[in-house]
This record gives sequence, C-alpha cells and structure tokens, in this order.
Amino acid sequence: MNEHKRPAINWMDVLWLLFLAILALLPPVAELHKQLTLLAIGVVQFSEGWLLARAPRRGPAYIVLLKIALATLLIDHTGEVGINSSYYPIFYVPIVTAAEYFSPLATLLWTALASAAYCSYLYPALQEYEITPENYALLAIRIVFFFLAAMVVNRFVVENRRQTKLYQELAETLAETNRMLAQAQAEARRSERLAALGQLSAGLAHEIRNPLGVIKGSAEMLHQKLGETKPLASELAGYISSETNRLSALVTRFLDFARPLHTELAPQEITAVLDRALHSVALTQKDALVRVERQYEANLPLVPLDESLSEQAFVNLIQNAYDAMGSGGGLLRVTAAKTNTASRDGVEVRIEDTGPGIPAELREQVFNPFVTTKKTGVGLGLSIVSRIVDGHHGTIRVGGKNDQHGACFVVFFPVSGQTEQAS
Repeated sequence: MNEHKRPAINWMDVLWLLFLAILALLPPVAELHKQLTLLAIGVVQFSEGWLLARAPRRGPAYIVLLKIALATLLIDHTGEVGINSSYYPIFYVPIVTAAEYFSPLATLLWTALASAAYCSYLYPALQEYEITPENYALLAIRIVFFFLAAMVVNRFVVENRRQTKLYQELAETLAETNRMLAQAQAEARRSERLAALGQLSAGLAHEIRNPLGVIKGSAEMLHQKLGETKPLASELAGYISSETNRLSALVTRFLDFARPLHTELAPQEITAVLDRALHSVALTQKDALVRVERQYEANLPLVPLDESLSEQAFVNLIQNAYDAMGSGGGLLRVTAAKTNTASRDGVEVRIEDTGPGIPAELREQVFNPFVTTKKTGVGLGLSIVSRIVDGHHGTIRVGGKNDQHGACFVVFFPVSGQTEQAS
C-alpha cells in the first residue's frame, strides 16, 4: 500500500460534490434517505485528506470500507429491489479508491468485497421475483466490469508509483554526482592554488636564502672577532646567528613545499607504512601519554605508494594528533579498510585523535598553505600532506561532524591499476 496524503480541500473534491448534488436532484427526488446517503459520501470524500493525515497506514482501509457501506446503503433506497437499482455504478467509487491506494492483489480483494456487498441484495430479490438466466448474465457483466475498472486504474497507479520511484532514484544519483563533482572541483582548485603558491614560495625562498647566508656569515665573524672584549656585542651576534638558523630552517620548509613531487609508485602494504610512521613519531614522543589503537581490516589490497613520501604524510598527520592532544595525552585511533570512492576501489585510512578538534570555520581551509591551529605553526604541514596525496591520485578530507570532539583525517588511496606515476 502506498501512503498517499491529499490536501485538505481539493478542487476535484468540490467538483465531485457537484456531481453528487446532481445525483441528489435526479429521480427518485423525494427519497430523503438517498440524499442523506449522498451527503455522507460527500463528507467522506472531503474528510479523506484529514483521515489519511491522522491514520496514514489504516486510513485508506477505513475510507474504502465507509464508501462500500454507503454505496450498499444507497442502492437500497433507490429501487424496489436493490439489485436492480440504476445507482449500482456507485460501487465504482470504493473500487477506484481501493485501486488508488492498494497493491493489485489487495485491489482485487477490495473489489470482491464491494461485489459481494452488491450481490447481497440478490437474496431478497429471489424471495419476491424469479430471476432469469439473462438477469444472472447481466449481473455477471456488471461484476466483471467492476474488476476491469479496478485493474485499469490500479495498473495506472502502480506504473505511476514505479516512475516516481525511478525519478527519486535518479534525483538521488544526480545529487550524489553533483556532490562528487563539487568535491572534485574543490580539490582541483586547491591543487591549482598549491601549485601557484609553490612557485611563488620557491622564488621567494631562493631570494631570501642568499641574504640569510650573508647575515649568518657576518654574525659568526663578528662573534669570533669580538670574543670576550665586547661580551654584549658578542651575545647579540650570537642571537643573530641563531635566529638566522631558524629562518634558514623555515626557508627549507618552504622549498620542501615548493619542490615538485617525483613519486615512484610501487605496490605496498599500507599497514606496514602506517606502523613505521607510528613508530617514528612514538620515538620522538616518549613522554606523551597517548594510547594508540590500530584497526586494520584483514586482506587489504596492495596500494601503489611512494614509500618515503607516503610515510612522511602519515608522520605529519600522526605528529599533528600528538601535538593536539598535548601533555595530557589521549587516544589515537588509526584504521585502514577497503572502500569505494567515486567508482574507484581503494583503501581508506582514518587518523582520529581526542584533542580539541578543528574549528568549524577552518575545516575547509586546513589544507591551504599558512592555515594552522598551532600557536607556533607555519601552516605548511597539511599542505604538504595534501600535495603528497594528490601525487598518489588519492584524496584527503576532514572527517566527522562539526561538533565532534577531536580531529579526524580521512585519506583515500586507489588500488593498483588505477593510478599513473606522477611527475
């Protein structure tokens, strides 16, 4: 049964009432019971939407039963013998209503019930009249037409429901395709921004590195020559040298970000790469109170990876998780499972922590250069991770809900045969 809700007042219902009023004015005009029954049928029709809204599952059955009862009552007051009433087509009303709401089998059962209600007047007729074979044939013709009308209407309704379902599935498919297209466009724009910023960073880094070398060399010479004669000046020269080293390290990070990726892809067990990254970070964070939970699906396919670059990407993500949880520690959950994204089979890696999470306003920007939640961060770590994942023809995104406690990064790598070596 299809749950169908009509509006409270439909213009077709008003037209329906008009036809009932015409029937009330036709012979026998003086029959009050006929007019009251027609009025009751009109009330049921007008109340149909209200009843369906309050009883969507049983409402259609109540409506059909009421119409069968009223149709049976109507023909009892429109002829000497109900079976001969010229108002017998009123039974088409409950039959068509059943065809509108129910399945084909249920429609046949409701039509049989309506036909039985009509034939119930056959017994009183037999008490007063002799019914000829021709009259039985006429009665059979009327019953068969009841079933024909029910099947014609129900077939149209079923086909309409099928088409509606197809359109709904098509709309859902189009919505999913549009979502994937929007995601692909966003990733393409991000890659373009990263490429442009990479070129700019490379040029600036080279220009900055040369004067930094001069400043560092000059500061070291001053420190050596001043020695103990001018301790204050020597100390300041030392500050210049140390800060120059820090700037040089920062320039190196810019160059790492700007350097074109040359990925050498080979089938790898992604869980082995993850374990190495976890071990590498754990060695540098021995005092961190972080509990690591691994959830690796069995029989994962081999993934084309550049072993060094992919490990660097995982190290950055895991290191960020450790930094986010801080000295208080927490839970780091690393999962790997087979999945299908954008019609590509691959392996999805999720790295989740129980830190403070990523602010909602930064969730769409964290992979852009110079965007960071750390007080001392430069904002290049996740940008480098994004470039590495792009070089593997994969995707990376922030997972979880906006109100989720902690951060979750979801990385997808396609399986063998679906990537080409990047240069």
